[in-house]
Amino acid sequence: MKDILLVSDNGDLLTSFETIVTFVGETSRQCGLAECEKSLQNQAAAAVLIDCSDADKLERISKQFPHTPFIAVTQNGEDIPAHQNLVSVIGLPITYPMLTQAIHRCQEYTRGKPFKSKAPGTKTRLFRSLVGRSEQIQYVRRLVEQVAPTDATVLILGESGTGKEVVARNVHFLSERKDGPFIPVNCGAIPGELLESELFGHEKGAFTGAIGARKGRFELAESGTLFLDEIGDMPLQMQVKLLRVLQERTFERVGGNAPIKCNVRIIAATHRDLEEMIKEDRFREDLYYRLNVFPIDSPALRERKDDIPLLLQELISRIQGEGVKGVHFTEQAIASLMEHPWGGNVRELSNLVERLSILYPGQVVDVQDLPPKYQYGDVAPYQPDYPEELLERDAFNELFAEAAHAEESEVAEGNEAQSASSLPELSGLPEDGVNLKEYLSDLEINLIKQALEQQDWVVARAADKLGMRRTTLVEKMRKYEINREEHLSSDN
Repeated sequence: MKDILLVSDNGDLLTSFETIVTFVGETSRQCGLAECEKSLQNQAAAAVLIDCSDADKLERISKQFPHTPFIAVTQNGEDIPAHQNLVSVIGLPITYPMLTQAIHRCQEYTRGKPFKSKAPGTKTRLFRSLVGRSEQIQYVRRLVEQVAPTDATVLILGESGTGKEVVARNVHFLSERKDGPFIPVNCGAIPGELLESELFGHEKGAFTGAIGARKGRFELAESGTLFLDEIGDMPLQMQVKLLRVLQERTFERVGGNAPIKCNVRIIAATHRDLEEMIKEDRFREDLYYRLNVFPIDSPALRERKDDIPLLLQELISRIQGEGVKGVHFTEQAIASLMEHPWGGNVRELSNLVERLSILYPGQVVDVQDLPPKYQYGDVAPYQPDYPEELLERDAFNELFAEAAHAEESEVAEGNEAQSASSLPELSGLPEDGVNLKEYLSDLEINLIKQALEQQDWVVARAADKLGMRRTTLVEKMRKYEINREEHLSSDN
């Protein structure tokens, strides 16, 4: 912190303030109570150390500048009303422990305030991959911003799918090396016998198949960043060679003997517990401490479920940017997704959004549209109530289509015989015309009887066959006086 504003109308007190602040190692400027507001308007201060002889004026000034933390100094133990940005009240004489504690509170107030100005456009655009308002993700963004300008080695820890590579890319993008290459290597995906050549390169004839010299990832990442993903899966013999490179900043190609200097920033990541692996002699302790200069924990999605709505927006906009129609979620669907444990973390959420965008492009997704494992709560699915006329029309259309298909099949097979239970002839209109109402009634009766016979006169199943409600079928059976007893007697 720099430039603490010292405020008092007492010259001796200002001198005392300046002495202790200088001793702590901070810079300051001074003004009287009457000039305090004007001074803060002209030039912001990291903190205000103010003589609170006028409590009312202190409250008015502090509320006028909510971005600035205030430290009140009491001379006679006055009772000072609490204000949000009044972070500490200390009494005279001011001691080193008291002031350092108060300054620390000012730092925390400035660091964590929600109304901090946003980062420049490019920074904000990249940080969209780390969207969220949760305390966990804000802390990660703050760590990234702090470590990025340095060349410190970063170790990113977290479960699979939490976005560890996203964190690494942000560190690179915000660093002085952003114009250099970002080279990722998945140490678990490359066989141990090939990993050395992959990292350090090889000379021509170094091994069978090495028909020419080849640069390794360290050379490709020169003046940039090398991201060693899943470092916990690296074989022990390769851990020794990597440690030497980190210590000496030089390496040799496989089959070569000329040392090559490297200017590369190392960022490593793993989902494994490296400290437990050290106890089991599966990871070198000296390499661990070389990598663990600046650790960043990438939080699991279940620890920041309140970020899910913002993550959904980000994932949908990313899909739409690729020319795919996105989806929209109802509040109930979002609430259901927030109940899921998310074992696959953000990667699982991203896969789900992509899947739903394929199934329901440009549509609104509700709870019942989600895969069963993501459905939580007792939300009854919406069942449309269609008009009876529409249901009957669809049933007739379907049956007519079946009849037409059956007729075409019979013609194709050369079979001109027609069973007594078949539908009335549909091929043409008689010359004398037809009574359409009677024809449709006869057709409806015929179809109802066929459905009842096929389903052994179980009305519910016959109604389902005809695509209508059971109560509707019962009404039609009454209307046409269709019952099983009459049917059986007519057969006899």
